[in-house]
Amino acid sequence: MDLTEIEAFTIANGEGHAFAHVRRLKKLVEQIDAGLVYDRRALEFAIYLHDWGAFAIYRRPGEEYALRSRQIVESEVLPIAGLPDSILPVVLEAIELHDYRDLRPPVSPEDLLLREADMLDFLGAVGLAREFAGGPHNLRLCYERAAERLAVIRDRFTLPAVQLIAVQRMDEMERGLARLSEECFGYL
Repeated sequence: MDLTEIEAFTIANGEGHAFAHVRRLKKLVEQIDAGLVYDRRALEFAIYLHDWGAFAIYRRPGEEYALRSRQIVESEVLPIAGLPDSILPVVLEAIELHDYRDLRPPVSPEDLLLREADMLDFLGAVGLAREFAGGPHNLRLCYERAAERLAVIRDRFTLPAVQLIAVQRMDEMERGLARLSEECFGYL
């Protein structure tokens, strides 16, 4: 399975958002890599595959999706991807460690870049849109989830380039949350 097939599968099964997320992450990695030495092919595969465990076709209730993604990739994708054996553990580890809720430290540059790019994608206008697009149609609940996610990832960024982008996006997100609060909840 090559990247063209993986991209097609992501588009077909990513519930309308996964491929756009992949494209944003690829662009963010270009902005934040800070000259780190990393395997670009391994990271590209990890970027495409990191959320597959959250796709409806693979999702299992009660199962953590990053681990589910790793299982799927390890059993169904990598055996037919034609990648060198040396990068398979790098892809799997980056997928497993990408979630901001995982407090284990990144081990490789690929882990770090995927996690920090993924966290950035939860900030700013895109971060707000992602939270509200996920539903439910309860503004207060979506507002609270967005505010909580912002608080949880606020101090998690380590790369200087990421910190600069994060400050800007966090400010944008805080302003959006404040406006939403004023317009929706100010009357209570």
